[in-house]
Amino acid sequence: MKTTITLAVTTLAALALTSCSADPVESTPSGAPSTSVLEAGQANPMIAQGVTIAADAAVYKTSGLGPTATNKAAPTGSPESFIDTQQFADAKLPAGVTVTEAQGMSVLARIRENLEAQGLTLDDVITMRVFLDNAPGTDRADYAGWNRAYRQFFANTNLTTGDTELVPLGTAAPAAPLVRNAARPSRFALEVASLPVAGWLVEVEVDAVYPAGR
Repeated sequence: MKTTITLAVTTLAALALTSCSADPVESTPSGAPSTSVLEAGQANPMIAQGVTIAADAAVYKTSGLGPTATNKAAPTGSPESFIDTQQFADAKLPAGVTVTEAQGMSVLARIRENLEAQGLTLDDVITMRVFLDNAPGTDRADYAGWNRAYRQFFANTNLTTGDTELVPLGTAAPAAPLVRNAARPSRFALEVASLPVAGWLVEVEVDAVYPAGR
């Protein structure tokens, strides 16, 4: 039986860290629709410790989304069939890029499209729930590959300097992320026995808050 593994929590777009104390830092001012709580002293945390949401904030919740099957050269229902051939020509993965990493990027691209259809962006995401299945022939979900995919879309700015943080794709040298985004949503990720679509290794759902005035 698989072991369920839960990761830490994260949150919404962070502006800047100004404190180096041991106390958590709120990344947005009080009165905002949502407020991220980040661990102090970290310039580029992956996730936040939590998020507060104003009582009158409008929250949008997606359904669970998985990757899109665009690789017609792979057997139907195989993990490889969900490699995005627009991102990876002929579904050829660069050195060190795992199928979970590739699927994670496809899923987050779908999340982005889903949000944009509702007038939201990835910056507005406050909470993320991630479900991972282990690839065939492995006995554990690929958390490292998922986290690389996540950094391509989230948590890739330096909160002290505002600079873009470079992100590795597989074992390649770190480069500019696909989407520059300061948001660090509250997040959990866990391994499950299976996902609802054959071949899915990643399924994600998010909550997003509409900014004031939108």
